[in-house]
Amino acid sequence: HNIGMKKIFTVLCAATLIAGSISSAGFKIQASDSQLTHGCKSAYLIDYDSGECIFKQNEFKRMPIASVCKVMTLTLAMDAVNCGNLSPDSIVTASERAAGMGGSQVFLGAGCQYSVDQLLKSIVVCSANDSCVAISETISGSEDSFVMQMNKKAEELGCKDTLFANCTGLPKENQYSCAHDVALMFKNLLSYENYFNYSKIWLEDFVHPDNRTTTITNTNKLLKKYSLCDGGKTGFTNEAGFCLAATAKKDNLRLISVILGADSSDNRFSSTINMFNFGFANYKNKIVLDKDVTLNDEFELCGGKKASFAVCPERNSFVFSAVDQTPDVTFNVVAEKVKAPVSKGQNVGKIEIFKDGVLYDTVNVVSAEDVKKAGFGDYFGIVAENWAI
Repeated sequence: HNIGMKKIFTVLCAATLIAGSISSAGFKIQASDSQLTHGCKSAYLIDYDSGECIFKQNEFKRMPIASVCKVMTLTLAMDAVNCGNLSPDSIVTASERAAGMGGSQVFLGAGCQYSVDQLLKSIVVCSANDSCVAISETISGSEDSFVMQMNKKAEELGCKDTLFANCTGLPKENQYSCAHDVALMFKNLLSYENYFNYSKIWLEDFVHPDNRTTTITNTNKLLKKYSLCDGGKTGFTNEAGFCLAATAKKDNLRLISVILGADSSDNRFSSTINMFNFGFANYKNKIVLDKDVTLNDEFELCGGKKASFAVCPERNSFVFSAVDQTPDVTFNVVAEKVKAPVSKGQNVGKIEIFKDGVLYDTVNVVSAEDVKKAGFGDYFGIVAENWAI
């Protein structure tokens, strides 16, 4: 059952196509006319929703990424929480090895017990190496086993130029990634909503079970420098230079930026701001499906108290484009044959979104209401109505 393009497009107009130039800094920059990055070996800027590239510079160059590798450490930890293998309230006992990690740390006490929530927070906010090792040992039994999982996950995400050797990013032979792969990994991490519970924290006291307190400060200084930024992961070693994966959002547009191998901390932050400004000034995301808006065309229902029922998209869908372009967006709705009863939120079909004739996104269609199965009295009423006619 296909609903015509014109019908569905009319239905969606009220919820879509908000045009206009988006500019964070009040001006537009042309990437061909201005060097967006300064003192950086590699850079990459993408739209979060579509993954489309906006700006690139040596994006496949294999390089050490220092603590930015914790994007994958956090990903496996978030996976474990989402799967129910860990709870934010789960208790982790810090091993001697975890407590003895150098570099950035939260100074875990060997044998002391901490919640998973505390450890995740310290990794996101202050890049705590000791918390990374404690989490890795809890999930996989050892850091080495955890690293194997990190590399497996990277492969699943399509990262072809990434190899992890530890879960912290501390210098070690035979480990590398690239700006392109970091963007893929960070994009995946942002899909976990609880990440943002930690990423926006600027300053907080980390209380140890032995009554010590460590004040943790976010290493992502963009939280103070750039109001649209709400997440990021920094990294630095002498070998890797200054690195940063960051995200910022304005209206419907969320961007992901990656800087690797910057020659100074200031340059990694200023270059990221330049890229964000360029993205927000020159690109937009138009909402073309609104999950809160029901479609005009109702779906047929077999054996229900009603002959049809209202439907809506399961989630929002956006179409990414330059601000001075209007892509040709069309829709095709495919309905399943549905028998009563039907429950609100039940999957009953899909909407295919085409951008300039190419399939761009597919969104499930769900019932917007509950409809009970028809009883004998309902059938009798239908028969009587037809007889009267």
